[in-house]
Order: sequence, then C-alpha cells, then structure tokens
Amino acid sequence: MSDTPAANNRTLRLDDGERSRLRPRLLDVAGLAAGADCQDRTICGDLLDVLPLLPDAMAHLIIVDPPYNLTKRFGGQTFAARTDDSYRAYLRSWFHALCRKLRPDGSLYICGDWKSTAALQEVVSDELTILNRITWQREKGRGAKRNWKNAMEDIWFAVKSEKSYYFDVDSVKMRRRVLAPYREDGKAKDWDDTAAGKFRTTCPSNFWDDISVPFWSMPENTDHPTQKPEKLIAKLILASSRPGDIVLDPFLGSGTTSVVAKKLGRHYCGIEIEEEYCLLAERRLELADMAPTIQGYSDGVFWERNTLAVQQAAHKRQAGRAEKQTSLF
Repeated sequence: MSDTPAANNRTLRLDDGERSRLRPRLLDVAGLAAGADCQDRTICGDLLDVLPLLPDAMAHLIIVDPPYNLTKRFGGQTFAARTDDSYRAYLRSWFHALCRKLRPDGSLYICGDWKSTAALQEVVSDELTILNRITWQREKGRGAKRNWKNAMEDIWFAVKSEKSYYFDVDSVKMRRRVLAPYREDGKAKDWDDTAAGKFRTTCPSNFWDDISVPFWSMPENTDHPTQKPEKLIAKLILASSRPGDIVLDPFLGSGTTSVVAKKLGRHYCGIEIEEEYCLLAERRLELADMAPTIQGYSDGVFWERNTLAVQQAAHKRQAGRAEKQTSLF
C-alpha cells in the first residue's frame, strides 16, 4: 500500500526544514525561568515544571483538554489508563496550581469523555464554581459491536466568582435552518427567508450538534490523535473572553486554542510537552495570518453543520444575477 496521501488530503505535516526554522520560536523552561515573556508564546515543557514559572492571575480564560482516562499515545508520550482514584490524583497534581493562573474574574473550561467526566466534576469543584456542563456531538469513528458508539464529549464550565465572570451570549448565537416556519399576520416570525432557505438566529444551549471533528480534507487537521475543532474552541473563547484578553491552554497539543485565540484577536499562551506538536502549533499560527477564518463561523454567528456553504453559494448566485442584470443597462 502506498504511503502517498490522497490529492485532497490537507493534513498539516512538517518537513525537517520547517522544524529547523520553527524550533527557535519555542519557549523552554530555561527561557521562562530567565524571565522571558510567556504571552503569545508556545512553551515546550512539562506542565509541572512550567506552571510555577508563570505569573499568577495571568489568564482571563483557561481551556484545558487533558488526557482522558484512556491508554493513548501522544507522539513520544503514552498516557496509561488508571483507576478512578489514581486519575483524580493525577488531575489534582496540577489543577490547583493551574487555577492560581486564573484571574479572579476568569473562566475555565475543561474537556472530558464519559469515563473521565465524573472525576473532572469532582476535582474542578474543589477549586471553582461549576456553572454548566456542555455536551457536544463528536461524530467520528465506526462504533462498537457490543456497546453504544461513543459519540459525545463533555466540557465543564467553571468560574472563580459567580458575581464577576464575563459571558457574551450575543457572540455565540447559532444560525439554524427552520423546518416548520411560523408566521404572524402572514409575516415571518423570528426567522429570515433567504435565497438558501429559511434560517433563525438562536441563543446557544449546552448541547452542541454543529461541530465537525477535524479530518484529512480539512486544512486545520494534523496528526494529533485528539485534536479539538477550531469551531468548538471559538465558541469558548468568544463567550468567555474579550478582545485583547489572555487565553491559556496547559495541554496545547497541535495548537488549536492558540490559533483560534489569534484569529479572534486574543493573546495566547500554550504549554505542550511534545516538541513536534509545539512546532505544528507554530506553523498553524503562521498560517493563521494568511487564513484567519474559522470553519462554520461567519458573519458573527455559528452556522448549523453543512449550511454555511449553501448560504454562501446562494449569495454568490444572487451577486452573479445582479451583475448580469446591471450589464444589460
């Protein structure tokens, strides 16, 4: 079988030349200890070594995607599944120190699956006030013959202070198709009739079914085994930070949080132990300058899966017809 990727495989990979060029951009523990600024940097190092060197109360928002309680290989590192008690001890080994990096009015989101979510809730509750649990549809994988297919993941939303945290619901509105439109006095009520169909702008809930997991034909895709979608992270950043705020990700992986923060006008700081993933993050940050869009997010709203392209095509057809009509005069 050939190792040559398909022509439309857009998975981002690095060659040796790119690795050599990008490596000097990484910040290591020694540089951090020497006083280097961590803002808008990718820190390559062990989280337990890095956290004591970061300023307290530095982050307006922290997004955490730790290893779930599964045996999985991340580059040169393998996280081994363990007992529930041992997994909770692992979380507590760094979570208290991480919370010291959050501002008094800051927010934190932490990701997990069905097996780890109970431990996450318990450990997060030790330090913060949990406000909600988001469940998102992770539609990927072939399923299982003797169990239900695992197609959901959780994100716990927590804050330091219930009185002073920031949340902008208007920035994360959803654009959904209307299947049973309601009219009042013959006029559309709470929906718009467009060339691409009928749509309604709605407030977001804590169940997200509009997320596409990165795959090989998407330009944001990398070989990281648990990469989160840019659209998913964009919702968290827009809702819980302002432009110019600092977003911290202590398990950066291939850089999604930093990349989305940059695209949305926020500062970032990412920590990752695997150098290859750090280098991928730096390359993606470069590419963000040339392609600042986020798939599924346009015109200040998040579009229902597979509807944005239809809407854009309809606008293009309308513009073409208008141009043709103008040329007749």
